[in-house]
Amino acid sequence: MLSVSEAFQLIEQTILPASVCEVPLSQAAGRVSACDVISDSDSPPFNKALMDGFAIRTLDIQDDVRLKVIERITAGEVPQCSLEPGTAIQVMTGAQLPAGTDAVIRIEDVLTPEEDEISFTIDSISPGRNVMSRGESMQMGEVVVACGERLAFPKIALLAELGRSKVSIIPQPSVAVLATGNELVPIDQTPGPGQIRNSNETMLVAQVENAGVKAVPLGIARDDRDDLRSHMKTGLQSDFLLLSGGVSAGVLDLVPSVLAELGVQQVFHKVHMKPGKPIWFGVRPADAENSRPCYVFGLPGNPVSSMVCCELFVKFALNRIENLPGLPAESRKARLRQAHLVKGDRPVYYPARITHNDHELTATPVRWVGSADLRGASEANGMILFTPRDAEYQENEIVDVWKWIEII
Repeated sequence: MLSVSEAFQLIEQTILPASVCEVPLSQAAGRVSACDVISDSDSPPFNKALMDGFAIRTLDIQDDVRLKVIERITAGEVPQCSLEPGTAIQVMTGAQLPAGTDAVIRIEDVLTPEEDEISFTIDSISPGRNVMSRGESMQMGEVVVACGERLAFPKIALLAELGRSKVSIIPQPSVAVLATGNELVPIDQTPGPGQIRNSNETMLVAQVENAGVKAVPLGIARDDRDDLRSHMKTGLQSDFLLLSGGVSAGVLDLVPSVLAELGVQQVFHKVHMKPGKPIWFGVRPADAENSRPCYVFGLPGNPVSSMVCCELFVKFALNRIENLPGLPAESRKARLRQAHLVKGDRPVYYPARITHNDHELTATPVRWVGSADLRGASEANGMILFTPRDAEYQENEIVDVWKWIEII
Protein backbone atom coordinates (compact mmCIF):
# COMPACT_ATOMS: atom_id res chain seq x y z
CA MET A 1 0.00 0.00 0.00
CA LEU A 2 1.25 3.48 -0.87
CA SER A 3 2.52 5.90 1.76
CA VAL A 4 1.16 9.45 1.82
CA SER A 5 4.41 10.81 0.36
CA GLU A 6 4.31 8.25 -2.46
CA ALA A 7 0.74 9.30 -3.26
CA PHE A 8 1.87 12.93 -3.49
CA GLN A 9 4.64 11.92 -5.89
CA LEU A 10 2.23 10.06 -8.17
CA ILE A 11 -0.18 13.00 -8.23
CA GLU A 12 2.67 15.35 -9.11
CA GLN A 13 3.88 13.05 -11.89
CA THR A 14 0.39 12.63 -13.34
CA ILE A 15 -0.96 16.20 -13.32
CA LEU A 16 0.46 18.67 -15.81
CA PRO A 17 0.29 22.42 -15.12
CA ALA A 18 -2.38 24.12 -17.21
CA SER A 19 -1.48 26.20 -20.26
CA VAL A 20 -1.01 29.94 -19.83
CA CYS A 21 -3.60 32.38 -21.17
CA GLU A 22 -3.91 36.16 -21.28
CA VAL A 23 -7.03 37.81 -19.86
CA PRO A 24 -8.24 41.35 -19.12
CA LEU A 25 -7.17 42.51 -15.68
CA SER A 26 -10.84 42.67 -14.65
CA GLN A 27 -11.02 38.86 -15.03
CA ALA A 28 -7.77 38.03 -13.22
CA ALA A 29 -8.81 38.34 -9.56
CA GLY A 30 -8.04 35.14 -7.66
CA ARG A 31 -6.07 33.61 -10.51
CA VAL A 32 -2.38 32.69 -10.49
CA SER A 33 0.15 34.87 -12.28
CA ALA A 34 1.95 32.93 -15.02
CA CYS A 35 5.00 35.20 -15.06
CA ASP A 36 6.91 37.77 -13.06
CA VAL A 37 5.54 41.30 -13.41
CA ILE A 38 8.26 43.96 -13.34
CA SER A 39 7.59 47.59 -12.55
CA ASP A 40 8.35 49.91 -15.46
CA SER A 41 8.31 53.04 -13.29
CA ASP A 42 8.93 54.34 -9.81
CA SER A 43 5.98 54.67 -7.45
CA PRO A 44 5.30 57.29 -6.50
CA PRO A 45 6.86 58.89 -9.59
CA PHE A 46 7.67 62.02 -7.56
CA ASN A 47 8.02 63.08 -3.95
CA LYS A 48 4.45 63.62 -2.73
CA ALA A 49 2.57 64.98 0.23
CA LEU A 50 0.87 62.52 2.56
CA MET A 51 -1.16 65.20 4.34
CA ASP A 52 -2.91 68.47 3.62
CA GLY A 53 -0.52 71.14 4.86
CA PHE A 54 2.57 73.10 3.89
CA ALA A 55 5.78 71.99 2.22
CA ILE A 56 8.70 73.36 4.25
CA ARG A 57 12.41 73.18 4.94
CA THR A 58 12.83 71.80 8.45
CA LEU A 59 15.73 74.20 9.02
CA ASP A 60 13.17 77.01 8.96
CA ILE A 61 11.22 75.64 11.95
CA GLN A 62 12.30 77.90 14.81
CA ASP A 63 10.56 79.88 17.53
CA ASP A 64 8.79 82.98 16.30
CA VAL A 65 9.56 82.28 12.64
CA ARG A 66 7.01 83.15 10.02
CA LEU A 67 7.19 81.72 6.50
CA LYS A 68 5.94 83.36 3.36
CA VAL A 69 3.49 81.24 1.34
CA ILE A 70 4.57 81.53 -2.29
CA GLU A 71 2.36 78.93 -4.05
CA ARG A 72 -0.53 76.52 -3.59
CA ILE A 73 -0.49 73.07 -5.23
CA THR A 74 -3.36 70.57 -5.50
CA ALA A 75 -3.05 66.90 -6.52
CA GLY A 76 -2.38 66.68 -10.24
CA GLU A 77 -0.61 70.04 -10.48
CA VAL A 78 3.12 70.53 -11.06
CA PRO A 79 5.01 72.96 -8.76
CA GLN A 80 6.09 76.17 -10.42
CA CYS A 81 8.39 77.32 -7.63
CA SER A 82 11.16 75.84 -5.50
CA LEU A 83 11.38 76.29 -1.77
CA GLU A 84 13.82 78.96 -0.68
CA PRO A 85 14.80 79.85 2.90
CA GLY A 86 11.91 81.50 4.68
CA THR A 87 9.21 80.23 2.30
CA ALA A 88 6.47 77.58 2.34
CA ILE A 89 4.14 76.14 -0.29
CA GLN A 90 0.64 74.97 0.53
CA VAL A 91 0.03 71.37 -0.68
CA MET A 92 -2.88 68.97 -0.71
CA THR A 93 -2.69 65.22 -0.05
CA GLY A 94 -1.11 63.47 -3.05
CA ALA A 95 0.36 66.65 -4.52
CA GLN A 96 3.84 66.69 -6.04
CA LEU A 97 6.28 68.41 -3.69
CA PRO A 98 8.47 71.27 -4.90
CA ALA A 99 12.24 71.03 -4.95
CA GLY A 100 13.80 71.85 -1.61
CA THR A 101 11.04 70.23 0.47
CA ASP A 102 12.10 67.87 3.22
CA ALA A 103 8.86 67.76 5.28
CA VAL A 104 5.19 68.65 5.23
CA ILE A 105 3.71 70.30 8.28
CA ARG A 106 0.07 69.46 8.92
CA ILE A 107 -2.44 72.21 8.38
CA GLU A 108 -3.65 71.54 11.96
CA ASP A 109 -0.22 72.63 13.25
CA VAL A 110 -0.20 75.93 11.39
CA LEU A 111 -1.38 79.37 12.48
CA THR A 112 -2.47 81.66 9.65
CA PRO A 113 -2.95 85.17 10.96
CA GLU A 114 -2.38 86.50 7.45
CA GLU A 115 -3.29 84.87 4.15
CA ASP A 116 0.25 84.79 2.73
CA GLU A 117 2.19 83.97 5.89
CA ILE A 118 2.19 81.07 8.36
CA SER A 119 3.57 80.38 11.82
CA PHE A 120 3.53 77.17 13.83
CA THR A 121 2.07 75.60 16.92
CA ILE A 122 5.05 73.19 17.10
CA ASP A 123 8.72 73.99 17.50
CA SER A 124 10.29 71.02 15.69
CA ILE A 125 9.60 68.50 12.93
CA SER A 126 11.89 65.78 11.59
CA PRO A 127 12.96 65.57 7.93
CA GLY A 128 10.76 63.20 5.93
CA ARG A 129 7.63 63.77 8.03
CA ASN A 130 4.44 63.41 5.95
CA VAL A 131 6.49 62.91 2.77
CA MET A 132 6.49 59.84 0.50
CA SER A 133 9.68 59.82 -1.54
CA ARG A 134 9.91 58.90 -5.19
CA GLY A 135 10.21 55.11 -5.56
CA GLU A 136 9.49 54.46 -1.89
CA SER A 137 6.59 52.12 -2.75
CA MET A 138 8.28 50.42 -5.72
CA GLN A 139 11.15 51.08 -8.06
CA MET A 140 11.60 50.60 -11.77
CA GLY A 141 12.88 47.08 -12.52
CA GLU A 142 11.52 45.58 -9.29
CA VAL A 143 9.51 42.34 -9.39
CA VAL A 144 6.17 43.33 -7.87
CA VAL A 145 4.16 40.19 -8.72
CA ALA A 146 5.96 36.86 -8.72
CA CYS A 147 5.23 34.00 -11.08
CA GLY A 148 2.97 31.57 -9.23
CA GLU A 149 1.47 34.25 -6.99
CA ARG A 150 -2.30 34.31 -6.54
CA LEU A 151 -3.74 37.68 -7.55
CA ALA A 152 -5.66 38.96 -4.55
CA PHE A 153 -7.36 42.34 -4.85
CA PRO A 154 -4.34 44.44 -3.65
CA LYS A 155 -2.24 42.93 -6.45
CA ILE A 156 -5.00 43.65 -8.95
CA ALA A 157 -4.94 47.30 -7.86
CA LEU A 158 -1.14 47.37 -8.16
CA LEU A 159 -1.31 45.97 -11.69
CA ALA A 160 -3.85 48.65 -12.56
CA GLU A 161 -1.46 51.29 -11.22
CA LEU A 162 1.18 49.87 -13.57
CA GLY A 163 -1.20 50.08 -16.51
CA ARG A 164 -1.40 46.30 -17.05
CA SER A 165 -4.78 46.05 -18.72
CA LYS A 166 -4.06 42.39 -19.61
CA VAL A 167 -2.18 39.77 -17.61
CA SER A 168 -0.88 36.26 -18.20
CA ILE A 169 -2.45 33.77 -15.82
CA ILE A 170 -2.97 30.09 -15.20
CA PRO A 171 -6.70 29.60 -15.92
CA GLN A 172 -8.93 28.42 -13.12
CA PRO A 173 -9.47 24.66 -13.30
CA SER A 174 -13.06 23.42 -13.44
CA VAL A 175 -14.07 21.04 -10.67
CA ALA A 176 -17.18 18.85 -10.54
CA VAL A 177 -18.33 17.20 -7.31
CA LEU A 178 -20.49 14.06 -7.32
CA ALA A 179 -21.77 12.21 -4.25
CA THR A 180 -22.67 8.55 -4.64
CA GLY A 181 -24.83 6.23 -2.57
CA ASN A 182 -28.36 4.84 -2.25
CA GLU A 183 -28.56 6.15 1.31
CA LEU A 184 -28.21 9.83 0.38
CA VAL A 185 -30.93 12.46 0.18
CA PRO A 186 -30.60 16.18 -0.59
CA ILE A 187 -29.85 18.36 2.43
CA ASP A 188 -33.27 20.02 2.30
CA GLN A 189 -35.09 16.70 2.69
CA THR A 190 -35.87 14.71 5.81
CA PRO A 191 -34.05 11.34 5.72
CA GLY A 192 -36.16 8.21 5.84
CA PRO A 193 -35.15 4.95 7.52
CA GLY A 194 -31.53 4.12 6.72
CA GLN A 195 -30.93 7.42 4.89
CA ILE A 196 -28.61 10.38 5.56
CA ARG A 197 -28.33 13.86 4.08
CA ASN A 198 -25.74 14.54 1.40
CA SER A 199 -23.29 16.55 3.51
CA ASN A 200 -20.20 15.46 1.56
CA GLU A 201 -21.14 17.38 -1.57
CA THR A 202 -21.59 20.64 0.35
CA MET A 203 -18.38 20.05 2.30
CA LEU A 204 -16.24 19.31 -0.76
CA VAL A 205 -17.58 22.29 -2.70
CA ALA A 206 -16.71 24.51 0.27
CA GLN A 207 -13.21 23.02 0.58
CA VAL A 208 -12.47 23.48 -3.11
CA GLU A 209 -13.72 27.05 -3.09
CA ASN A 210 -11.65 27.72 0.04
CA ALA A 211 -8.66 26.88 -2.18
CA GLY A 212 -9.69 29.63 -4.60
CA VAL A 213 -11.36 27.40 -7.22
CA LYS A 214 -15.01 27.26 -8.23
CA ALA A 215 -16.73 23.89 -7.83
CA VAL A 216 -19.94 22.66 -9.46
CA PRO A 217 -22.10 20.13 -7.57
CA LEU A 218 -23.61 17.36 -9.70
CA GLY A 219 -26.03 16.01 -7.10
CA ILE A 220 -26.38 12.36 -6.12
CA ALA A 221 -25.63 9.26 -8.20
CA ARG A 222 -27.17 6.01 -7.00
CA ASP A 223 -25.25 2.76 -6.62
CA ASP A 224 -26.32 1.71 -10.09
CA ARG A 225 -23.97 1.38 -13.06
CA ASP A 226 -26.18 3.29 -15.47
CA ASP A 227 -26.84 6.16 -13.07
CA LEU A 228 -23.16 6.38 -12.12
CA ARG A 229 -22.11 6.31 -15.76
CA SER A 230 -24.52 9.09 -16.70
CA HIS A 231 -23.39 11.40 -13.89
CA MET A 232 -19.71 10.60 -14.41
CA LYS A 233 -19.88 11.47 -18.11
CA THR A 234 -21.00 14.95 -17.12
CA GLY A 235 -18.27 15.26 -14.50
CA LEU A 236 -15.55 14.09 -16.87
CA GLN A 237 -16.08 17.23 -18.96
CA SER A 238 -14.35 19.18 -16.16
CA ASP A 239 -10.65 19.35 -15.32
CA PHE A 240 -11.33 17.51 -12.06
CA LEU A 241 -14.05 15.14 -10.94
CA LEU A 242 -14.37 14.53 -7.20
CA LEU A 243 -16.52 11.58 -6.17
CA SER A 244 -17.41 10.63 -2.63
CA GLY A 245 -18.32 7.05 -1.76
CA GLY A 246 -18.22 3.81 -3.70
CA VAL A 247 -14.44 3.23 -3.57
CA SER A 248 -14.09 0.71 -0.74
CA ALA A 249 -14.59 -3.06 -0.97
CA GLY A 250 -18.36 -3.40 -0.63
CA VAL A 251 -20.70 -5.11 -3.06
CA LEU A 252 -21.99 -1.75 -4.31
CA ASP A 253 -18.62 0.03 -4.44
CA LEU A 254 -18.86 0.35 -8.20
CA VAL A 255 -17.00 3.63 -8.80
CA PRO A 256 -13.59 2.24 -9.91
CA SER A 257 -15.07 -0.24 -12.41
CA VAL A 258 -17.47 2.31 -13.94
CA LEU A 259 -14.63 4.83 -14.25
CA ALA A 260 -12.59 2.18 -16.08
CA GLU A 261 -15.48 1.67 -18.53
CA LEU A 262 -15.34 5.41 -19.25
CA GLY A 263 -11.64 5.35 -20.05
CA VAL A 264 -10.32 6.61 -16.71
CA GLN A 265 -6.96 5.02 -15.92
CA GLN A 266 -6.22 4.20 -12.30
CA VAL A 267 -3.03 5.73 -10.87
CA PHE A 268 -3.43 4.45 -7.32
CA HIS A 269 -6.04 2.97 -4.98
CA LYS A 270 -5.61 2.98 -1.19
CA VAL A 271 -3.07 4.89 0.89
CA HIS A 272 -1.56 3.86 4.22
CA MET A 273 -3.32 6.47 6.39
CA LYS A 274 -6.27 6.98 8.68
CA PRO A 275 -8.85 8.24 7.91
CA GLY A 276 -8.93 8.01 4.12
CA LYS A 277 -7.35 4.66 3.32
CA PRO A 278 -9.71 3.78 0.38
CA ILE A 279 -8.86 6.92 -1.67
CA TRP A 280 -8.72 6.35 -5.45
CA PHE A 281 -6.96 8.54 -8.03
CA GLY A 282 -6.90 8.29 -11.80
CA VAL A 283 -6.86 10.22 -15.07
CA ARG A 284 -8.95 10.20 -18.23
CA PRO A 285 -6.29 11.18 -20.81
CA ALA A 286 -6.84 13.73 -23.54
CA ASP A 287 -7.70 12.09 -26.84
CA ALA A 288 -9.50 12.74 -30.12
CA GLU A 289 -12.79 13.25 -28.29
CA ASN A 290 -11.42 15.10 -25.25
CA SER A 291 -9.13 18.06 -25.73
CA ARG A 292 -7.80 17.94 -22.17
CA PRO A 293 -7.36 15.33 -19.44
CA CYS A 294 -9.70 14.96 -16.49
CA TYR A 295 -8.22 14.05 -13.12
CA VAL A 296 -10.48 11.96 -10.92
CA PHE A 297 -10.44 11.50 -7.15
CA GLY A 298 -12.62 8.84 -5.62
CA LEU A 299 -12.88 9.92 -1.99
CA PRO A 300 -14.17 7.68 0.80
CA GLY A 301 -17.82 8.09 1.73
CA ASN A 302 -17.27 8.70 5.44
CA PRO A 303 -17.26 12.49 5.78
CA VAL A 304 -14.06 13.01 7.77
CA SER A 305 -12.18 10.60 5.48
CA SER A 306 -13.39 12.62 2.51
CA MET A 307 -12.50 15.89 4.28
CA VAL A 308 -8.94 14.83 5.13
CA CYS A 309 -8.27 13.45 1.64
CA CYS A 310 -9.53 16.65 0.06
CA GLU A 311 -7.30 18.77 2.31
CA LEU A 312 -4.22 16.70 1.57
CA PHE A 313 -4.53 15.32 -1.96
CA VAL A 314 -7.15 17.33 -3.85
CA LYS A 315 -5.74 20.69 -2.79
CA PHE A 316 -2.25 19.46 -3.65
CA ALA A 317 -3.54 18.51 -7.11
CA LEU A 318 -5.21 21.91 -7.57
CA ASN A 319 -1.93 23.59 -6.70
CA ARG A 320 -0.15 21.38 -9.19
CA ILE A 321 -2.41 22.28 -12.12
CA GLU A 322 -2.11 25.98 -11.20
CA ASN A 323 1.68 25.58 -11.05
CA LEU A 324 1.84 26.47 -7.37
CA PRO A 325 4.52 24.88 -5.19
CA GLY A 326 3.73 22.10 -2.75
CA LEU A 327 0.81 21.79 -0.41
CA PRO A 328 -1.59 24.69 0.08
CA ALA A 329 -0.68 24.63 3.77
CA GLU A 330 2.58 22.94 4.67
CA SER A 331 2.75 21.14 7.97
CA ARG A 332 3.88 23.21 10.93
CA LYS A 333 5.24 22.35 14.34
CA ALA A 334 3.05 22.64 17.41
CA ARG A 335 3.23 21.71 21.07
CA LEU A 336 0.78 19.00 22.14
CA ARG A 337 -1.39 20.17 25.02
CA GLN A 338 -2.45 16.75 26.27
CA ALA A 339 -1.27 13.15 26.09
CA HIS A 340 -2.65 11.02 23.27
CA LEU A 341 -2.55 7.30 22.56
CA VAL A 342 -2.32 6.21 18.91
CA LYS A 343 -4.21 3.03 18.05
CA GLY A 344 -3.63 0.86 14.98
CA ASP A 345 -0.73 0.63 12.56
CA ARG A 346 -1.50 3.56 10.24
CA PRO A 347 -0.53 7.25 10.50
CA VAL A 348 -3.56 9.17 11.81
CA TYR A 349 -4.57 12.67 10.72
CA TYR A 350 -6.46 13.56 13.87
CA PRO A 351 -8.84 16.57 14.11
CA ALA A 352 -7.50 19.18 16.54
CA ARG A 353 -7.79 22.74 17.80
CA ILE A 354 -4.65 24.65 16.83
CA THR A 355 -3.99 27.96 18.58
CA HIS A 356 -1.27 30.52 19.19
CA ASN A 357 0.00 30.45 22.74
CA ASP A 358 3.09 32.28 24.05
CA HIS A 359 4.50 32.84 20.56
CA GLU A 360 4.15 29.20 19.52
CA LEU A 361 1.47 26.93 18.11
CA THR A 362 -0.28 24.52 20.41
CA ALA A 363 -2.53 21.63 19.40
CA THR A 364 -5.31 19.90 21.32
CA PRO A 365 -7.01 16.78 19.92
CA VAL A 366 -10.80 17.17 19.86
CA ARG A 367 -13.21 14.52 21.07
CA TRP A 368 -13.54 12.43 17.91
CA VAL A 369 -14.74 8.86 17.49
CA GLY A 370 -13.80 8.13 13.89
CA SER A 371 -14.22 8.91 10.21
CA ALA A 372 -18.03 9.12 10.40
CA ASP A 373 -17.93 11.66 13.26
CA LEU A 374 -18.48 14.95 11.46
CA ARG A 375 -19.69 16.58 14.68
CA GLY A 376 -16.33 15.99 16.37
CA ALA A 377 -14.35 17.17 13.35
CA SER A 378 -16.45 20.34 13.16
CA GLU A 379 -14.90 21.43 16.47
CA ALA A 380 -11.43 21.34 14.89
CA ASN A 381 -9.61 23.93 12.81
CA GLY A 382 -6.87 21.56 11.70
CA MET A 383 -5.32 18.18 12.28
CA ILE A 384 -2.37 16.55 14.01
CA LEU A 385 -0.31 13.81 12.39
CA PHE A 386 0.14 10.95 14.85
CA THR A 387 2.37 8.10 13.67
CA PRO A 388 2.04 4.62 15.22
CA ARG A 389 4.43 3.82 18.06
CA ASP A 390 4.58 1.72 21.18
CA ALA A 391 4.30 4.58 23.70
CA GLU A 392 1.64 7.28 23.85
CA TYR A 393 2.34 10.86 22.85
CA GLN A 394 3.03 12.97 25.93
CA GLU A 395 1.86 16.45 26.81
CA ASN A 396 4.27 19.14 25.48
CA GLU A 397 5.67 16.90 22.72
CA ILE A 398 6.23 18.63 19.38
CA VAL A 399 3.98 17.32 16.59
CA ASP A 400 3.26 18.09 12.93
CA VAL A 401 -0.02 19.92 12.31
CA TRP A 402 -2.03 21.18 9.36
CA LYS A 403 -4.62 23.91 9.67
CA TRP A 404 -7.95 23.83 7.84
CA ILE A 405 -9.00 27.29 8.98
CA GLU A 406 -6.74 30.33 9.28
CA ILE A 407 -5.48 30.75 12.84
CA ILE A 408 -6.12 34.23 14.24
